[in-house]
Amino acid sequence: MPRPQILTAACLMALMTPAYAQFSGRNALEHTRTLVSFGPRPPGSPGMKKAQAYIVKHLKEQGWQVREDDFTARTPAGPMAMKNIVAMRAGASGKAVAITGHYDTKIFPFPFVGANDGGSSAGFLLEMARALKDVPLKNTVYLVFFDGEEAVREWTAEDSLYGSRRLAAQWQKDRTLSTLTALINVDMIGDRDLRILREQYSSDSLMRLIWSVARQLGLSQHFSGPALAIEDDHVPFLRLGVRAANLIDFDYGPDHSWWHTKEDTLDKLSPDSFEVVGRVLIEVLKRLDE
Repeated sequence: MPRPQILTAACLMALMTPAYAQFSGRNALEHTRTLVSFGPRPPGSPGMKKAQAYIVKHLKEQGWQVREDDFTARTPAGPMAMKNIVAMRAGASGKAVAITGHYDTKIFPFPFVGANDGGSSAGFLLEMARALKDVPLKNTVYLVFFDGEEAVREWTAEDSLYGSRRLAAQWQKDRTLSTLTALINVDMIGDRDLRILREQYSSDSLMRLIWSVARQLGLSQHFSGPALAIEDDHVPFLRLGVRAANLIDFDYGPDHSWWHTKEDTLDKLSPDSFEVVGRVLIEVLKRLDE
């Protein structure tokens, strides 16, 4: 009897049809375009300062509580000024979720604008701030823009993830970590040929939820990348016992040839890719709210 199955599917789709503003991939791409227009955005640079002002202004316009955390990181190149930006929308459940990403670009001797690597995650979070504004959620939601994800010289445990290591330690000290039911990090999610990989450090239960939602939304083809372990801004939180996941497409260009090169430009990105990730994560947030 197919009719009950058809009705069940129809009911499921109705439940997933929001009565609030949906995530716009075009908006996310336009935010990314603006950030890229500021030029390279390594910590403390003129481009980074412009990006910080732009991000804070937009978050406040969307009604989020914003905390700017300025700090000095010890790097192989000496002390560097960095800033994490943490936006919060308070809920009543006593629990919290965090969507995170980095907004810095790696230091190179050439003008590296990082459209996908550093740009797409920041543009995504800015649109998420708008899209979530009227979504009825009981959990507190954090949107976190990490500075200093990139290594200043070569990737090591000490020369990488400066911003996320700092916030994880802060949240452990003030007990925010004890309220977190999930942290989802996004990185390099703007690629036209989007294939999110099954990142192996990530918490399996959270990854299963994300993949299940993608399948129910008919978006599984974009969550079909290989299994690969990648150190990213979710790792400092995993080490402290937080359930965390990393959504990343680490196959950028032929043989990954656009990553960390001058070819990481806006023409490689698609609004559809932003929208895929946005739709999935908003539904995931709703499931985590249950």
